[in-house]
Amino acid sequence: MSAQPFAHGLPDPVARADFYDGVATRRLLAWLADVVLILVLCLLILPFTAFTGIFFFPALMLVTGFLYRWATLAGGSATWGMRLMGIELREGDGGRLHGATAFWHTLAYTLAVAMAPLQLVSVLMMALTPRGQGLGDSLLGTAAINRPL
Repeated sequence: MSAQPFAHGLPDPVARADFYDGVATRRLLAWLADVVLILVLCLLILPFTAFTGIFFFPALMLVTGFLYRWATLAGGSATWGMRLMGIELREGDGGRLHGATAFWHTLAYTLAVAMAPLQLVSVLMMALTPRGQGLGDSLLGTAAINRPL
């Protein structure tokens, strides 16, 4: 599979609806898988903090989640949960995410998680926009799609 299989950017949601079918639901399931994985990572990290990490566990989850998402998005355009669900994020030109875009996408996601109204707007956008783009996706021009074969 090439890094940029789409000649003219992201697939059209009407002409190529197959790239977007079921993505919102699988994105939710991928998010749940990622949260469980991040929780397990934090529990593994906890002894290395002499268990003082219990007192700042939400911050530990946030930082670990940020690093995990950034690394996995930059390395394969999908978190491990997304890979499990057969979806990936793509740049506006149709290519895989670059490290910088992965960073900004992860930052936008982290800010949305930290501020509930932004997360609500993002979830509504994923459910209602033709490409299922959340707030961060819309700002960056990215979209989650079914992984091309």
